Amino acid sequence: MNATPLVLLVDDYPDTRDLYGTYLRTRGYRTEEAEDGVEGLAKAIDLHPSVVLMDLAMPNMNGWDATRLMKGDPRTTSIPVICLTAHGRDEFRKSAFDAGCVGFLTKPCLPSEVLREVQRVLSAT
Repeated sequence: MNATPLVLLVDDYPDTRDLYGTYLRTRGYRTEEAEDGVEGLAKAIDLHPSVVLMDLAMPNMNGWDATRLMKGDPRTTSIPVICLTAHGRDEFRKSAFDAGCVGFLTKPCLPSEVLREVQRVLSAT
């Protein structure tokens, strides 16, 4: 088993996945990517990542539904989910936490902010 934390980036924009994924890899993390909630949920089940960075507004399955399904599945319920979204209003923050997220970041944000939040969540698990 690999002790290096695996971060699953679930976002429909390839540039977003590339930006944060590249930064996290340069900081010693392994990363996997998914382009929507359907793929993100499947990869979470298959790979059991250390943490998931989840966008909210995506095609096929949004981040709210994907997070709820992860939290309701015994195979993925223990995986922490950090919301990473352009929807920064308070009602989106509340709905993300209500779905099961343990962190919330508003895009655009610096890759270093993402790293800090990943480290915070991983240190709490």
